[in-house]
Amino acid sequence: MSALSPAPKLPVSLAANPRLSSWVKFTGEGRVAISPGKVEIGQGIVTALAQIAADELDVEIGRIEMIRASTAASPNEGVTSGSLSIQQSGRALRHACAEVRQRFLAAASERLGVDASLLGVEDGTISGPGNVRTSYWELAGDVSLDHDAIAGIVAKSSATRSIAGHSVQRVDIPDKVFARPRFIHDQALPGLMHGRVLRPDISGARLIALDEGAARAVSGLIAIVRDDGFAGAVADSEAAAEAALKALRKGATWSAGEALPDENDLAGFLRSQPVETTVIDTKVAATTRTTRTLRRQYTRPYIAHASIAPSCAMARWDGDRVHVWTHSQGVYLLRADLAIVLKLPVENIVVEHMEGAGCYGHNAADDVALDAVLLAKAAGGRPVRVQWSRHDEMSHAPFGAAMAIEIEADLDTENEIVGWRHAIWSNGHAARPGRAAQPALLAASEIANPYPRIISTNPPAANGGGGDRNSVPLYDFPAWTITSHRLLTMPVRTSALRTLGAQGNVFAIESLLDEIAALRGEDPIAFRLRHLRDERAREVIRAVARRAGWKPERRSGIGYGIGFARYKNTGAYCAAIAEIEGTDEVRVRRLTLAVDVGEAINPDGVINQIEGGAIQATSWVLKERVRFDRTRITSTSWTDYPILTFSEAPAVDVEIIQRLEIDPVGAGEAAHGPATAAIANAVFDCLGVRVRDLPITRDKIIAAMELAS
Repeated sequence: MSALSPAPKLPVSLAANPRLSSWVKFTGEGRVAISPGKVEIGQGIVTALAQIAADELDVEIGRIEMIRASTAASPNEGVTSGSLSIQQSGRALRHACAEVRQRFLAAASERLGVDASLLGVEDGTISGPGNVRTSYWELAGDVSLDHDAIAGIVAKSSATRSIAGHSVQRVDIPDKVFARPRFIHDQALPGLMHGRVLRPDISGARLIALDEGAARAVSGLIAIVRDDGFAGAVADSEAAAEAALKALRKGATWSAGEALPDENDLAGFLRSQPVETTVIDTKVAATTRTTRTLRRQYTRPYIAHASIAPSCAMARWDGDRVHVWTHSQGVYLLRADLAIVLKLPVENIVVEHMEGAGCYGHNAADDVALDAVLLAKAAGGRPVRVQWSRHDEMSHAPFGAAMAIEIEADLDTENEIVGWRHAIWSNGHAARPGRAAQPALLAASEIANPYPRIISTNPPAANGGGGDRNSVPLYDFPAWTITSHRLLTMPVRTSALRTLGAQGNVFAIESLLDEIAALRGEDPIAFRLRHLRDERAREVIRAVARRAGWKPERRSGIGYGIGFARYKNTGAYCAAIAEIEGTDEVRVRRLTLAVDVGEAINPDGVINQIEGGAIQATSWVLKERVRFDRTRITSTSWTDYPILTFSEAPAVDVEIIQRLEIDPVGAGEAAHGPATAAIANAVFDCLGVRVRDLPITRDKIIAAMELAS
């Protein structure tokens, strides 16, 4: 190593959890237990991480047993979010398994009397010259993994990997296909009881009186729990719990609520509130030669997570200790907030992950966990399962924040961009548990001596930002100023929803770029390529153009649009081309996407994630919008909050640009911004009007046409 070479460092997650035995264990049944701190939320990381481990250890993937994350034993990898699981947990696991393999080869060399360089591993069997052999499992008693990882370990080269980089079947799918209990909703612990929590319909109302008489007459009722503004029932069946909740609702008296904004003027509301202003980035040009300035405003509404199954949790007390089963994305972070609310040391709380049926960010998984813990106190040591209703989920879970984005583009005489100003007004996009001195859980604001509801903040720009995510152009503009205005009020509860602010910002940037390209009479793909220096960015755009046959001959009622972004400006590159049909309603017929995630560990898994993100973005663009009046959320059912149906889903075609030599990044959130922008730009191509307020509905299109006429 030269004097100028930096000292090798451990991957971030491994540096935080260096003990090898916390990641890898060999069991007596010829299997390997792999214990990451990231969790499966439907994105397929359990499979991809198993591939990485199997490759580095030279064992068949069928030997790998992926252990669910638990605060009792798993590495603390924080929260599973931001498309970071593969690059954080995957890198840590690759390094840890490479070191474990090295340690076992050294032990085998000593036992067999053969130089380690002459030994090979095949499906866990270590062999060498003269047919000498042993195995991981034979050596497991002699090789201690209770050691901290060391920096500088060299993992396999991409050319020698046989599993990573290839599509394998998802390890979590068989249980789901054959209806074996895997989701937390399907688990039935011995002696399980059921709980329901009473919450107001009026936003911000507090429980001030409760007549419990009718509820106490419900057959099967075990207990009514009341802690000031928090109230709920525990029963021996779900039906009894529902009946008790219905009776409690009739006997409840609530305080006045808090006024909600005018849903039809969200931009006006967002721009009128007290804010914390941050300049995200600036770039100064030597000279300016502005001839005209385009000023455009783009908005997106509050968006619900809209998971198919509502949030669910189980909890069981044993003296002053509590065990929680949850589909939270951050078991350690949830434990930290539970410790604050319960006034217990964290050692007294075990939080264990189980898969949930749908999760796209900070939904109500953490909130329902505290609900279950509080109700389980009255269950005499038996476990209590709490499942929110659809109404609860759509009323009380955090939403993705509404956004108003204004971009000013300075143009010269040739309509070339010479200056760019991008300003965002939005609530913060993160109020996850475990990150503040006060808990972020809903029931914590309802109990006696309540904790205040946390006003959402934004992650720092170094972590991808929040409302400002993807607001700094990847394009080579001469000058820009990017400013974020984070609201200091929060009448509608907001926190992390898939992509945070990236979807809104990419929609705005890519829409205005298309408009400027049209002003110039320039092909929008050629315009983008001309403003990009990053060759990987250019290649995904060229790849999607080739795959989609850009641009097909114009047909009446059909439009085509392009969208591009690099997620967080540091993650996956993705370009999308949308084909839409504009008749009575806008229908997305086809989405073609190209993606570069570096090394695609499981190409089929990457395609699944891009497909899923593109279809979810289509739903956001065409349909989704949290509805409310001045007192309450009104979109509390699938009727009031429609999502894309199977018959409305577009055909999705994905091309992966495989780069085995480049460290992998996540794919889960890469498609949303590009697909959103591509659809919006296709609407203009088809109908000749730009809709700058999401969702793009029939009414919005008619309003845009009237404005343009």
